[in-house]
Amino acid sequence: MLHIDIPTPTEIASLTTARSAASVSLYVATTPETQHIAAARTKLGQLLKQAETMLEEAGVEKRTIWPITEQVHDLMDDDMFWAHQAHSLAVFVTPDRIVTHRLPNALNDMVEVSDRFFLKPLLRSVTVPQHAFVLALAEDEVRLIEVTAEAPGHDVPVPGMPRDAASAVGTASVNSRSYSGRVGGGEGQKLRLRQYCRQIDAALRPILSGRVEPLIIAATEPMAAIFRGVCSYDHLAKRSIDGSPVRISAADLGASARSVMDARQRDEVDRLKALYATREAQGRATTQLAEAARAATFGAVDTLLVDMDVMVPGLIDEDTGAIQFHDSADATNYGVTDEIASRVLAGGGTVLALRRADIPEGGDLAAILRYPI
Repeated sequence: MLHIDIPTPTEIASLTTARSAASVSLYVATTPETQHIAAARTKLGQLLKQAETMLEEAGVEKRTIWPITEQVHDLMDDDMFWAHQAHSLAVFVTPDRIVTHRLPNALNDMVEVSDRFFLKPLLRSVTVPQHAFVLALAEDEVRLIEVTAEAPGHDVPVPGMPRDAASAVGTASVNSRSYSGRVGGGEGQKLRLRQYCRQIDAALRPILSGRVEPLIIAATEPMAAIFRGVCSYDHLAKRSIDGSPVRISAADLGASARSVMDARQRDEVDRLKALYATREAQGRATTQLAEAARAATFGAVDTLLVDMDVMVPGLIDEDTGAIQFHDSADATNYGVTDEIASRVLAGGGTVLALRRADIPEGGDLAAILRYPI
């Protein structure tokens, strides 16, 4: 099972507003296979050396750099930490503190140094789920399957999970048409299946608590509808894997889940593109960096679609939103599109880090505004 800790909206907001004379953002590819994690630890050390060089060239004092180095070295030496990883690790460090997030999607190794953190790669993990769970649900069996982008789906043990519907409700069969008191017939069958589904939901809570990955149901009707009616998990996917999951391998269910996840993402991108077209006709949308920066500074951006790969070095005026573009990145500037995204988040807006092909007009970004500017 992947060990992940995708940031919550509150945690993202905290990272967005954090400021320090030396803020270092490190992204390194990792692996859940502990026996192969040494390469990631070595790469983190190499990225740290790059960060130290960038800070020194910017004139940052050694007494400011040293606490950053010490904290990252402590992390590199923590064997217990490295024994529980996913596919990427994001490390945000200042002289005063270090924050890490283990991510399910594969990100490129990179380092950025500024007075604020570089968050756009992190936002990709929030925008496009590459990690999900499938609940393979039938009267005679139930399984939880973990799905990632890089590996076949696999079964996850769930303590307290009922074996099947009949044993869960203490009967020989949930399909009996006879009556026991008020329980019987078709309504009695649904009542027992709801009891079964409630027990499943209760068993899943410790596993899914605090997570944000979609839970995808693989089941026939009415079982799928019954579970939806009792499920307490906030991220239950609207789309399902139709058909009985019995005798379907975890790998095959994982492949079907990825199709569901891709379809969900396409639906959302198509919806936002249509909304952008509507708002553009109303003067409430833009793909211009200067206009987007100004709108974000004044809290006018409702939704921002941003190219996750673009890096435009520069500075944005804190009060007016005016952009000063720079020729190259260094420790005295930051990514302009990343800063626009941070200001949108600070203003209560939504940010989606996408590929350029998914952004209206193929720009670096597209901003959907709350009102014309």
